[in-house]
Amino acid sequence: MMPPKGIFTISLDFELFWGVRDNRSLDSYGENIRKVHEIVPRLLEMFDKYGVHCTWTTVGFLFLNNKEELLNNLPDIAPGYTNTNFDPYPYIHNNSLEPIYHFAPDLVKQIASYPGQEIGTHTYCHFYTLEEGVTPASFAEDIRMAVKVAREKGHEIHSIVFPRNQYNNAMLDVCYQHGIKTYRGVEQSVIYETRNRTDETLRRRMLRLMDAYINLTGHHTFKINGQKGTILDIPSSRFLRPYSQKLSFLEPFKLNRVIKGLMHASKRGEVFHIWWHPHNFGANTEDNFNGLEKILIKFKQLKDAGLMESLNMYEIYQLNN
Repeated sequence: MMPPKGIFTISLDFELFWGVRDNRSLDSYGENIRKVHEIVPRLLEMFDKYGVHCTWTTVGFLFLNNKEELLNNLPDIAPGYTNTNFDPYPYIHNNSLEPIYHFAPDLVKQIASYPGQEIGTHTYCHFYTLEEGVTPASFAEDIRMAVKVAREKGHEIHSIVFPRNQYNNAMLDVCYQHGIKTYRGVEQSVIYETRNRTDETLRRRMLRLMDAYINLTGHHTFKINGQKGTILDIPSSRFLRPYSQKLSFLEPFKLNRVIKGLMHASKRGEVFHIWWHPHNFGANTEDNFNGLEKILIKFKQLKDAGLMESLNMYEIYQLNN
């Protein structure tokens, strides 16, 4: 009997300005966001070239066309954050919401038109589930709206990635109750465990940065061991950090770290799962695409050798059910 193939999967946190609104400005980061409208088609072409399947977890607002349509699709319950800076709804009411930064219905349609590309959810409003003031009820309303709006636009939601990788069992139960089958969990290491902003530390951030270049915590490949009747965890193996000019001398170490993870998964018949945000490619764009292509070339070599295949998150769920 042939050993099982390794599985390569990618999930992208597709969010435009909603993902950085609470800690960046359009003046400082607007160019990165504008370029997403060029980056997404390039990613789709590259994924198609190398036979890569991907889950695009999309902030629900991006399905809409403009501020007027968003105002007609507001949730009945606000998130309830104690830190009101996290709440996007005052921002919505107080700003004109230029579409290039806030909406992307045409990109969503384009993504869905490519083979192997799954439209998932990144919550409706880029919801932080572990911040003070949030309740399962307010999160349930957010997920209800995410699923509803996506369905009205022709997309069934099966997979979720939680903003800032914040989640707990109560929020996972909410997702499953709304028909969501899979989520991206975090790597099995104390430096990656899910926390809110207050409990995050500089030491953990620095260790995660180091781990991108030097193997501190392992490859984080895994076998799928889901149980029927529960939401399936398809955890992250590695965040593909964007190219840094200051750390450019370390770029070969970063790419080698990812490629070794791919090879490890292929030998063990396990899953290797990488992720990033399209807007991460908004600066140093060509360097980021060049690095990604080196990874995909290695995947294609493993695929052609019969050692690996690419599946999106929902396809992995289907394989296991």
